Amino acid sequence: MADLAYIRVSSIGQSLVVQRDKMLAAGVEPKNIFEEKRSGLDTGRPELKACLRALRRGDTLLITRIDRLARSATDLLNIVRGLDKDGVSLRVVDQQIDTSSPAGRAMLQMLAVFAEFETAIRAERQMDGIAKAKADGTKFGRKLKATPERSAEIRRMRYDQGKTVPEIMKATGLSKASVYRVLSPQDVVAP
Repeated sequence: MADLAYIRVSSIGQSLVVQRDKMLAAGVEPKNIFEEKRSGLDTGRPELKACLRALRRGDTLLITRIDRLARSATDLLNIVRGLDKDGVSLRVVDQQIDTSSPAGRAMLQMLAVFAEFETAIRAERQMDGIAKAKADGTKFGRKLKATPERSAEIRRMRYDQGKTVPEIMKATGLSKASVYRVLSPQDVVAP
């Protein structure tokens, strides 16, 4: 059974010293401290992945605060479920949460309820925002490269002038896929 720690700063300019000192004070050996100097929004957190791989049944993962481990409550709960499945405890030093105790597990279960609530509220707000934007006339999706005028030009080039798809691509600056979208499949002859 070992204690491993994961510490992270949100931006490159911040320092890990305070978090590292807290982990050392909690009894974590320096070699067992995984340090991440990346944004929490960056999903490719190699040190977190390495730390999670290094944990074994009976180990404890220490973090200073919940927001150092995860970007959202849902993300946190996914990580905690993985730890629990692997027989690993989580200890949050600053917030005094320890999943090896019934009270710590209860605290995380409450977090699970709030995470589900957070997800539902976010989805509801998103749908309300989309509905309002549509009502206000906002167009969604990528702007068409082949406007109706440009589509007519592509068809004229193909049908009236007999140009090939590569010639149309060169003349219009559009990709092959854009030209093919304008022309129906039976009208396109491979070069």
